[in-house]
Amino acid sequence: MDKIDSITELKNPKFIKPIQINYTQAGKSKVWEAVIAHDSVSILLYHTQRKAFVLVKQLRIPVLNANKTNGMMYELCAGIVDKKVSLAQIAKEEVLEECGYDIDVKNLQKISTFYTSVGISGTQQTFYYAQCDDSNKVSDGGGLIEEEIEVIYLPVVDAKSFMFDESYQKTSGLLMSFYWFFDTINQTR
Repeated sequence: MDKIDSITELKNPKFIKPIQINYTQAGKSKVWEAVIAHDSVSILLYHTQRKAFVLVKQLRIPVLNANKTNGMMYELCAGIVDKKVSLAQIAKEEVLEECGYDIDVKNLQKISTFYTSVGISGTQQTFYYAQCDDSNKVSDGGGLIEEEIEVIYLPVVDAKSFMFDESYQKTSGLLMSFYWFFDTINQTR
């Protein structure tokens, strides 16, 4: 079973930077604690032959810390923006790394960009949609060695019940992407 062994103050962070923001609102001086973090991309991947969404399941330590028993999250394939290439290129690389599908950049459809973690970091996430099939599969995926990502195929017919089944821990971006799919893509089928 996964568990938290200890928590210590972060001295030299690699991916985030805790900051204090001093600001004025309505003529009154105020203070806010925040974190500078990377923007990200996420991809709703639809497998046309399986008629299923390709999701990832992975341990998220902050979730484990918050609920103490389960940190496993169902998520869209996603990754941070940490290099100087197009967001679509980062999305392509994340799909290959995490899910094992080689998707051409021109087949990634940008859906929207929105803010995440607005109370602590205010980072932006750019959301993409792509379709794949077995011909795009080039590896098992699974992410980097330290990530231990499990690739999940969720049949579209089960997605609506999955959305509201609280026994599956999931992100708001995943829920939003399903709504988008059912409102936009599924209407054309």
